[in-house]
Parts: sequence; structure tokens; C-alpha cells
Amino acid sequence: MNKGGIGVGSASIVLVFAVLCLTVFSLITLVVARNNKALAETEASLVAGYYEADALAERIIAEIIETGAIPESVLGVEIDTYWDMMLGTEVASYFCQLSDKKELYVKLAVNGDYVNVLNWQMLDVGEWEFDDSLGVWIGDDMPGMPGMPGIFIFD
Repeated sequence: MNKGGIGVGSASIVLVFAVLCLTVFSLITLVVARNNKALAETEASLVAGYYEADALAERIIAEIIETGAIPESVLGVEIDTYWDMMLGTEVASYFCQLSDKKELYVKLAVNGDYVNVLNWQMLDVGEWEFDDSLGVWIGDDMPGMPGMPGIFIFD
């Protein structure tokens, strides 16, 4: 007697395929979740560092306003000063460390107890290395397009 329909073997294959797909999708979800967590922790560290540097910069401005003069350093931060002929006032600038890769740069125009913020900017710190490991050759002209340089990438 021959029965029609789906046999036990084909149902097992579908079940194994479904379990395999669910396993792969769960592993992908786990990897994405770990990467998002690492990114969120890095961002939280940068934001916390920014607010600490911002508070330090504000304390330095308050110190300058209270004393009416620009000290050489405040709270461990060295302050550079110079006279700006265009503004007709003394200019102070300093850096507050956010992290090992970023710092807050502040530039102030100081005139007695009046302070004007000229620059308040987060800057990248560290060395940048040029990557020239990929060979690129810019040829004469592209075929059929005179005046357009051809770009060829080779290993």
C-alpha cells in the first residue's frame, strides 16, 4: 500500500532547516547586540568626558572673571595668552582633555571682567597615518572619453 503526501523524512529536513535558520539568525542578533553595546559604551564615555571637560572649561572662565586677570594655569590646565591687535584685547586659549583621542579647545577674548568666547570646539588628538597600501594608478585617458583620466586599481 503506497501512501501519498509528505513523508517523515521530508518533514525532518524542513525541521532541521528551520532550526538551522533560527540558529543563524540568533547568532547574527547576538553579534549585532554586542556591537551596539560596545558602540553605546564608547559614546557614553565620550559624552561623559565632554561634560566633564565642559564643566572644567566653565570653571576656568569663572576663575578668569572673578580675578579679572588671566592666570598661567587654573585647575591643572595651562592657559596660553597673547595680545590680539584686531580685537584690541588679550586672548586666552586652553585645552581640556575629554579622552585619549579628543579634547575641548576654548579661545577667549578677555577685557577686564568681560569675557567673550571666540572658539569652543571639540578636536581630535593624536597622530593620523596615511594609508597607501592600495596601489592606485591614474592613467592617461579613459577609452572613448578623451580628457577623462582613467583610474585603475591594482594589487
